[in-house]
Amino acid sequence: MAARTFGNWYFGWNIVAAATLITLLTVGMRMGIGPFFIPMAEDLGLSRTMLAGIIAIGMLCYGLGMPLAGHLAGTRGTRWVLTVGTLMVMASIVWTVTARHPFTFFLAFGVLMSLGFSFTSPVALTPVLSRWFTRRRGMALFFLSTGSMAGIAIMTPVLAYAIETSSWQNTMIGFGVIFLVLVIPTTLFVIRDDAPADTDLIIDPSTNKPEVKSVDPGTASLELSWREAIRTRPFWQVALGLFACGFSMNLLGTHGVPMLVDHGFDPITASYGIGLIGLVAIPSTILLGRLADKVAKKNLLSVIYLVRGLGFFALLMVAAVWELYLVAAIGGVVWAGSIALSSAILADIYGVRVVGILYGWTYLAHQIGAMISSWLGGWGYDAFGTHWVAFGASGAVLLIASVISFRLPVRDYLRRATTPEPAVRPST
Repeated sequence: MAARTFGNWYFGWNIVAAATLITLLTVGMRMGIGPFFIPMAEDLGLSRTMLAGIIAIGMLCYGLGMPLAGHLAGTRGTRWVLTVGTLMVMASIVWTVTARHPFTFFLAFGVLMSLGFSFTSPVALTPVLSRWFTRRRGMALFFLSTGSMAGIAIMTPVLAYAIETSSWQNTMIGFGVIFLVLVIPTTLFVIRDDAPADTDLIIDPSTNKPEVKSVDPGTASLELSWREAIRTRPFWQVALGLFACGFSMNLLGTHGVPMLVDHGFDPITASYGIGLIGLVAIPSTILLGRLADKVAKKNLLSVIYLVRGLGFFALLMVAAVWELYLVAAIGGVVWAGSIALSSAILADIYGVRVVGILYGWTYLAHQIGAMISSWLGGWGYDAFGTHWVAFGASGAVLLIASVISFRLPVRDYLRRATTPEPAVRPST
């Protein structure tokens, strides 16, 4: 019988709540760099290009650390990974606020902090949730996306307000204390790798055994190895889409607030605008999740990239506060869902056996896009005095991703690709 706490309450939902909280803090800080950008550059005497380059390499380190975090979560356990990641984040914060030389700041803020956050990222938490849930695994994993969006919505304005009233150093130290106080007890007392054998499956009273859905053997027999899969066209189509996703999300997270400030908005209003995107994205994930079961996933993914791309052009042209909030609200509707839909499409095409490693490789494309946009946002402004270079490029890349996603194959791609064409009988 599955482990319960009170009555029919399944303990796995406690782990979901803990994972959501950790994701909120991790992604909230990782994607909430925007309010720190100008104060850091001015205090440390860094050009926007140099600071953007440091953040760009940090985004790549964040992505490269994720496969390692996932591997260690499977071999050492989730608690071990989260604890080590928290200690790395704390050490990096202390080092960051005391660093005065660009290279030491790069090592502390760009490398060590990014690696620490990769150990507390959703990638480290996905395996434990997958072990605890079978019947409602999709819903459990969905809450990680909710935590990410809540992190953007809550942390961006909170960090901006704290920096405005104090300093970026005090704000980062305050975050570190909160992170330590919340994550370590949550990790030690809630996170558990040893899931019950029947997970969250419903027990059949007649047999006293869990009800398990059968798997279509015909579909399973068509699965490719991950090495074979990465040589097929759909894998690269999904990867290119996630490249655009990472390019746009991290450009907005890093340079969204500075761009709006340069366009005449005060820092608090700018942070509210960026935060509104994450706030609207929280309920929209529920809507997108339901739509994904009713319409073709590739079409929904294409629409998400299309609207998001148009939103970047609109964001460059807003002049009034109400225009900023309107564009942010519309953009928030399609801000979430691309990552979840991409992993679901990979599972539909290639099967669940290899979806984990394929998702890991495509997410690396996401972080490469994040690295490029983080650098381009600073360099483009320094070189040309405008944000149109980076934000215009983001809009264009998203429109291209929309077309590529629309041309993704349907679910029976492997069946059609592996079924030999019938021989043509010569006419007599």
